[in-house]
Amino acid sequence: MARSDDGDDFAHLVSGDAVEPAATDAAAPGDEAVDLARVQGWGRVFRSNRSLWIVAAVAVLSLVAGLLVGKFVLSPADAAASGEPPEAGLVTVPVEFGTLSNDVTIRGEVGYADAVEVTIDTSGLSGPAVVTGNVPEVGATFGPLSVALAVAGRPVIVLPGQLPSYRSLAVGMSGPDVVQFKEAMRAVGIDAGDPASDVFDAQAANAVTALYAQVGYAAPAAPASTAESVQAAEAGVRGAQQSLAAAGAELTQASAGSDPVAIREADNAIASAQRTLDVRRTQGPREGETVAEFNAAVADLEDALGLARLRRAQLDTAPDTSSQRAAVDAARQQLADAERALAQARQDALPTLPAGEVLYLTDLPRRVDAVNVTRGQVLQGAAMTVSGATITLTGSVAPADATLLKVGDTAVFDLPDGDEHTATISALTAGKTSSDRWTVTLEPAELTTEQKQQLQGSNVRVTIPVEATSGDVLFVPVVALTAGPGGEARVEVVDSDPREGADAKTRLVVVETGLAAGGQVEISPLDGDLDAGDLVVVGG
Repeated sequence: MARSDDGDDFAHLVSGDAVEPAATDAAAPGDEAVDLARVQGWGRVFRSNRSLWIVAAVAVLSLVAGLLVGKFVLSPADAAASGEPPEAGLVTVPVEFGTLSNDVTIRGEVGYADAVEVTIDTSGLSGPAVVTGNVPEVGATFGPLSVALAVAGRPVIVLPGQLPSYRSLAVGMSGPDVVQFKEAMRAVGIDAGDPASDVFDAQAANAVTALYAQVGYAAPAAPASTAESVQAAEAGVRGAQQSLAAAGAELTQASAGSDPVAIREADNAIASAQRTLDVRRTQGPREGETVAEFNAAVADLEDALGLARLRRAQLDTAPDTSSQRAAVDAARQQLADAERALAQARQDALPTLPAGEVLYLTDLPRRVDAVNVTRGQVLQGAAMTVSGATITLTGSVAPADATLLKVGDTAVFDLPDGDEHTATISALTAGKTSSDRWTVTLEPAELTTEQKQQLQGSNVRVTIPVEATSGDVLFVPVVALTAGPGGEARVEVVDSDPREGADAKTRLVVVETGLAAGGQVEISPLDGDLDAGDLVVVGG
């Protein structure tokens, strides 16, 4: 009966070989031959499917390894969940040593003042506005009292101010441009009078002379007609003074009374008339004279005595000097009018400030960016363009923070390389309303050309200390402070390893507190030693 070996059949199926017909019982080998055939069959299976068997072996090994790892290896989270918690240590921070301050921090725009075109008023010139000198070069810097240009032989003087020069200033004028002129004079060290007064008076006019002297030019000359008016007014005053003197002499003479000689003669006349009357009465009627005739003669002598006495009395009466006094009053009025005319003439002769000879610029100094004129050219349009010569930092603060700041305060800002650089507040400008932010303008300390180029147009952080310790101090976090039984402030200093927790060695140091800023507080030890770097407890 025919049969097939199962192992051989499986080997042939896997290898793809045809199954040979089974041998007959008569031809079958012995048992040893059968075993050898089976071993050879399995060998063929391993040899022809080696990759498959290797993959299967690796899979079995991976499964076993995974079971072992899952049983004996724990993740950190599992270990933490299943393990006992470690003993907690003390939370400490080191005592620090340095400057402690409260700060106002803003963002600042870095740049120069805006560029402006410079135009010069030439309407006051009698001739063409020819540029005669002082033409600046690009890159030149204008400061107070610089001469920006010379036009028709006259300077254009740079002064600090915001209002343009829109009219010539003369004695008697008033307005905000007068105030600006006085403030500019004070800025350059010239006394032009009280800047609170908006009147251009004689003192302001005299300041014009001083201004031109400082820049090396003569003050604008007065017209010839003005000088002639002054001379005529001076002659009028002299004539009025002479008229007053003559009228006064006449009044003095009229007020002096009668001549002493006339008075003496009148007294003698009275005495003579009295003697004659007395003698006639004593003699009585003359021979052949009737009583009536005698009485008539006595009466005539009495009349003569009365007339003498009347004449004497007239000499004692005050003279009438009304006409002389009127002449004096008229002479005095004439002199007053002449003096007023002279004062006006002299006032008209005082220096004026021509509108075309002064140039007001803000944010001095200024740098010349472009020049549009040359010497000998007739000036038309803008003469040049100038911009700020000094880099400034401009930022804003809330009204509440603005009250903490003042002009002159020192600030620091970050340079592109990370270093800090100082700046000074140069201006604080309030907003239009009480709730608007204030503008803060700062002037940095001297910068290199490279730093200026790097900073131009950038936005930097500016820190302005508003309260600071006077030098380096010890300070710790506020949470490190505890209160003693008497209310004293103290810190707990750790002298061993903080990880020892409750077993760590600590000591209490009583301190005096100072400035608190940014969660830190200045401390000074009062009872115990305390140095920078010591660890103080803030929790545990």
